[in-house]
Amino acid sequence: MTAWRAAGLNYINYSNIAARLVRKALKPEQRAQAVRRDESHIKFTKWVNGKPESEYRLGVVFFLCFREQ
Repeated sequence: MTAWRAAGLNYINYSNIAARLVRKALKPEQRAQAVRRDESHIKFTKWVNGKPESEYRLGVVFFLCFREQ
């Protein structure tokens, strides 16, 4: 059994924790670039009866679930 599974984590949580630790180990100028790569653009479309009803653009979302301040 892998260590992350034995600790009760799924692979997504394990990889998020590992990525956070790698970002914390980077030099400040490289850390800023790594944090910028962490952003994502999200678009949500509501579907009714197999056709798109409305579309929402949520813009840039930062993943802060495991990021420490």
